[in-house]
Amino acid sequence: MSIGTLDVTAIKGVGEESGKLLNKMGIFTVGDLLEYFPFRYEDYALKQPTEAAHDERVTMAGKIQNEASVRYYGKNKNRLTFRIEVDGVLVTATFFNRSFLKSKLQPGMDVTVTGKWDAHRLTITGSELKFGIVEREGNLEPVYHSSGKVTSKALQKWIAAAFSAYGSQIEDPLPESIRKRYKLMGKGEALRHLHYPLNREATKQARRRYVYEELLLFQLKMRAFKEAIRNQQGGRQLDVKEDDIAAFTSLLPFPLTGAQQRAVADIVSDIRSPLRMNRLLQGDVGSGKTAVAAACMAGVVGAGGQCALMAPTEILAEQHATTIEAWLEPLGLKTALLVGSVKGKKRREVLEQIAKGEVDIVIGTHALIQEDVVFSTLSLVITDEQHRFGVEQRRILRDKGEHPDVLFMTATPIPRTLAISVFGDMDVSVLDEMPAGRKPIETYWVQQEMLERVLEFVRKEVKKGRQAYVICPLIEESEKLDVQNAIDFHSMLTAHFQGDAQVGLMHGRLQAAEKEAVMTAFARNELHILVSTTVVEVGVNVPNATVMVIYDADRFGLAQLHQLRGRVGRGDEKSYCILVAQPKTEVGKERMRIMTETSDGFVLSERDLELRGPGDFFGSKQSGLPDFKLADVVHDYRTLEAARQDADRIFKANVLKTDPEYRLLYDYLKKTGAFDEVKLD
Repeated sequence: MSIGTLDVTAIKGVGEESGKLLNKMGIFTVGDLLEYFPFRYEDYALKQPTEAAHDERVTMAGKIQNEASVRYYGKNKNRLTFRIEVDGVLVTATFFNRSFLKSKLQPGMDVTVTGKWDAHRLTITGSELKFGIVEREGNLEPVYHSSGKVTSKALQKWIAAAFSAYGSQIEDPLPESIRKRYKLMGKGEALRHLHYPLNREATKQARRRYVYEELLLFQLKMRAFKEAIRNQQGGRQLDVKEDDIAAFTSLLPFPLTGAQQRAVADIVSDIRSPLRMNRLLQGDVGSGKTAVAAACMAGVVGAGGQCALMAPTEILAEQHATTIEAWLEPLGLKTALLVGSVKGKKRREVLEQIAKGEVDIVIGTHALIQEDVVFSTLSLVITDEQHRFGVEQRRILRDKGEHPDVLFMTATPIPRTLAISVFGDMDVSVLDEMPAGRKPIETYWVQQEMLERVLEFVRKEVKKGRQAYVICPLIEESEKLDVQNAIDFHSMLTAHFQGDAQVGLMHGRLQAAEKEAVMTAFARNELHILVSTTVVEVGVNVPNATVMVIYDADRFGLAQLHQLRGRVGRGDEKSYCILVAQPKTEVGKERMRIMTETSDGFVLSERDLELRGPGDFFGSKQSGLPDFKLADVVHDYRTLEAARQDADRIFKANVLKTDPEYRLLYDYLKKTGAFDEVKLD
């Protein structure tokens, strides 16, 4: 039995009760325990005052120079203080509520103190004290996430027992040829270094090896899923005519960009293929994704198929319907809108027309996936802002047809390398050109004391008949505080613009219908200024809005700032984005500078990769990224790309099943079900 299937209770010292507690932490097998990694390491290397960073946790050793003193304050509280000489520097050591140590500390004694270092006061606030100068063997001590009775120390003990009993049974799934190419240590050695670090370099190399393994296994799974989707039988092979695409594009008031033409060619090629399309179309705000989608829909309908486009909100679905209907009606194509507010007789009529095939293109919200919606010949499914829908919602819509082709669209600019690697089960098309004539948005960064001047500028724009967004500061600790912030801001601006402008309010705690009502009123220019948290919908088109004011802009990531900026600049008038911020960090200042220098979402997303972590970059868990034990798709994205290329090479060489060196990789993938529908022979 392998350690990957051996129950964790097989380890000496882990009884039934401890086993249940470990199960709650996701640890079921011996293998799970050995791969339960420390979240940080305590560094016990002895440091000199000159090399210790302020606020760092350090260990220093020296001779006591004076008699320890104790001061009492509050109820049962005390502070013990004494001085030690460390490399010729007098350092004050302070311990709270350790008065009992006073009698044990004598001048001239050697002691080792671990604690938080204050470089300005040359003070160490101690958490640990050892008598004598204690140099540990291996200065890094692992610290594990613990839970209740399962402490970090207990985990250390059980992991040691697991290594002792089963360490020799650790199998290495990475072929030796790959390990040699990247100079990677073996798996058993890597696991030992991660749990028992000799030094930071050894730990770094152990992490590098494990990260590569995690990402290669992920990419192989993605590649297998991609093969499965492509090879599913019954993919609709439609004979899309170039004439139908040309007839559509000739009616547009603008020529397609080169990027749009390439994307249309990619998608049409997939639709003509007997294999099922699973493609991501990503393009910056305003890059023309809707026109690409409409061109492809014109081709599909011309070839005898039906299309469905699902948007996350009613107002966005309505905007798509208005735009697409205006483009496609002259070609004799019939579109229908199906959203929650379409009810009664009207809804029954629309459903009947869809079922009979009298409607060519259905545009709607999640109302499209309700049970009573039956399509006649659904051939192409498009979801806009695909991350806003759950996997299950997308699957239900897909299953409405006989293996329809699927196109996902997103305006979140993810660097191409990362998009291809993370969405490895999809093909990716990128719109990286902006249509001609789109006016750039002027972006300014101002200090908070200029807010009055900013609001006066907003007043002038409103007097010209324009509209403005004002985005409130983000308070990360609490959505409730965010909402209160927005309410306070709304009250302040309502008073400020009294008689000159109608001020609306949008935040996350409004009901869906209330949000729709506010956005509709703003789109109709019944509200002139919209105060909002960041819930302003991606893609909502208000061409008359020319000003975007973002307060405390340094609290937002570049990708989010860029998305917000994209709410303006959609009409013929000059538009402005004003970042009100007083960043306290260099990263914050750099973010503001980048925003004023570029409006290219892909350039910004590359810089965001450099400045931020994955949680910030992708937003919350909605991104659908896998949970890795050590790998981080943003910080490790170069390794991710190497792993993707290796996975492609392994599949093309068809060695997984035939080469003994790849047997463990094949076994792992088989266990995950990745090959259920993949033909490897």
